[in-house]
Amino acid sequence: MAKGRILFVNQEVAPFTAETPQSLLGKQLPSKLQEMGREIRVFMPKYSNVSDRRHQLHEVIRLSGMNLIVNNCDHQLIIKVGSVPTARMQVYFIDNEEYFMHRGGVMEADGTMGDDIDERILFFGRGTLEAVRKLAWQPHLINFSGWFTAMIPFYLRRLNKENEFFKGTKLVITLTGNEYEGVLNGDLTRKMKADQATAKDLRLYADTSYKGLMKAAISFSQGVIVGAPNVDPELIEFAKESKKNLVEYVDDRAEFFANTNKMFETVMGKIN
Repeated sequence: MAKGRILFVNQEVAPFTAETPQSLLGKQLPSKLQEMGREIRVFMPKYSNVSDRRHQLHEVIRLSGMNLIVNNCDHQLIIKVGSVPTARMQVYFIDNEEYFMHRGGVMEADGTMGDDIDERILFFGRGTLEAVRKLAWQPHLINFSGWFTAMIPFYLRRLNKENEFFKGTKLVITLTGNEYEGVLNGDLTRKMKADQATAKDLRLYADTSYKGLMKAAISFSQGVIVGAPNVDPELIEFAKESKKNLVEYVDDRAEFFANTNKMFETVMGKIN
């Protein structure tokens, strides 16, 4: 029997995106935790540079078709799935014609964020959790990685106002040092208000610099994983000052995965 259900929400996962420390961790960590007996699901954005044909992706009809409202407009949620044979795991993709199908990777083709980057991360955060609800697969813990996933904590709280599907679900953020310069384009907090953001939500997400976004996500999480050697020391210190369960970075992968598994055990607590 699996020892706990863990949802991994990653900005990048190899081999669907180029091999980077972040994308490799996005593949290796779920795979290793699955080998340790955890039941896992993995989600990431369906960037247009992720080839459907090369990776043999197909749409999951029973999960697709829902409309999500972002900035007072309906946007269709499309779910696709593909496999990582070498890791024996499936990866689900969040897709949408406007936000992902013709938009390259997390950044635009010219290296900028694009004017609607705030809407893209809102859509991805809510779309992921809506898809998990539709799967009827209730995670004990959600591990999210990369700044594109930073709205997961907000929507976990927001959706639990409607029903208690995610009741008891814990949050752990993985920091990987994938910083961006400046602040997000758009008007994130104004658009969060349409999704019933609280005063606390708006205060925490008011600073849309990389460090501001990560601090907001850390604040709502029960645990923090330092997943790369170049993570900003200020964020690590913020996690320590906030008394979060912390996994420090170590080069030894076996030790790192064992430490992460142990922290997940602590955060999840007794599983019914």
